[in-house]
Amino acid sequence: MGIIKNLKEEVRIIKERDPAIHSSMEVLLYPSFKVMIHYRLAHKLYLSGHYFWARYISQRGVRKTGIEIHPGAQIGRGFFIDHGNGVIIGETTIIGDNVTLYQGVTLGGTGKEHGKRHPTIGNNVMISAGAKVLGSFTIGDNSKIGAGSVVLSEVPPGSTVVGVPGRVVKRNNASLPQETMNQTDLPDPVREDITVLQRENSELTNRVLEMEDELKQLRRLVVMSTAAGAQMKKEDQN
Repeated sequence: MGIIKNLKEEVRIIKERDPAIHSSMEVLLYPSFKVMIHYRLAHKLYLSGHYFWARYISQRGVRKTGIEIHPGAQIGRGFFIDHGNGVIIGETTIIGDNVTLYQGVTLGGTGKEHGKRHPTIGNNVMISAGAKVLGSFTIGDNSKIGAGSVVLSEVPPGSTVVGVPGRVVKRNNASLPQETMNQTDLPDPVREDITVLQRENSELTNRVLEMEDELKQLRRLVVMSTAAGAQMKKEDQN
């Protein structure tokens, strides 16, 4: 894709996904737009072996936007970073098409290992604010990562992940059109666990109360039986 087509696509994507943008001119001020221009140029230099100049241009983009995308990262079409400050994308990260990241997201490694050490993000994935995806594994297509989650292992396609460490709380998401890629339409596993505990505690309490009633009835029967036995013995003696 040529430079002009790239720029037009970036403008279209930002206007589609951020309702705060009211004109194409505003896009020129948008951090995601600025950083992607730096990234596209830096990536070409990186692929040509000009690593110093690639990093130089990349770092200029970091200073202007607060978004750090290593020039070695591979990014597909339709990529969008909402707000973006604090986003970090590592060197061996691979990002598919139509991916949305929010501020504070890290696509990083777990140490000083070499080779493929950063995540692979599938198509139509949304990663919410502050989420950390660390390690060389795949986030499957059509997945959603909840805000503040820390993902350390493979995520199957069509999954919703929340928590620290991240866990799958929903499977088989349909294809995610942009209007459904929000950060609030996510399950709350902590609340669900608490609800289950409350229900089980209520059932246990009711059972204990039932057993106490049964015990009281048994005691009354024992008392009545003892009294009846004593009465019969007295009559026999008479």
